[in-house]
Amino acid sequence: MDHEFRILPDQASSVASQVDSLYFFLLGVTAFFTVAIFLAIVFLAIYYRRSANRHSAQSHSGKTWLLEVTWIVIPLGLTMVMFVWGAKLYLEMQTPPDDAIELQVVGKQWMWKIQHPQGRSEINELHIPVGRPVRLRMISEDVIHSFFIPAFRVKQDTVPGMTIQTWFTPTREGEFEIACAELCGVGHYAMRGKVQVQSQQAFDAWLSQQKPSLKQGE
Repeated sequence: MDHEFRILPDQASSVASQVDSLYFFLLGVTAFFTVAIFLAIVFLAIYYRRSANRHSAQSHSGKTWLLEVTWIVIPLGLTMVMFVWGAKLYLEMQTPPDDAIELQVVGKQWMWKIQHPQGRSEINELHIPVGRPVRLRMISEDVIHSFFIPAFRVKQDTVPGMTIQTWFTPTREGEFEIACAELCGVGHYAMRGKVQVQSQQAFDAWLSQQKPSLKQGE
């Protein structure tokens, strides 16, 4: 069977493309300067390996102000772009719209318990409608966990005694992975689940038929 190579999971939320764009920008800047500095070190080590060339370099040591200004302005400009871009995206990801569906999520060794406002509950599954913003209010019963949906580019720690929120808008129907991204004990590897993104009609049908979960460990 052929397997398509992917650097990142499919984008399945409204912020996924923005997160990926920032990620690749940071990766590109890092790679560029890593290569540029490495090549500069190699070039200078070879070019000034002889005493005559070292003497020539020393004779121009007082004329470096333009280079110094350049190396101040360029990194400052790049870091400001990173800061403003990242801060804007962070604030967007931390500010859910008023009409978001609100769900309660509890992390517990080693499962995710999810409560819908209509009274329905799930364990290690999350059914949501496509195109609707969803707000998760999360807490942990024991240790720090981290609720992670790779396809949505959403990851938020859950902390004992503290209610923390995150939100997303799914843009594609389908099944997507939920994982715990924080080492939380010997059963950490098994703390996994799935998001079922459905059409509004299918979600309403599921919601009307689903009974409260009675699985062991709830």
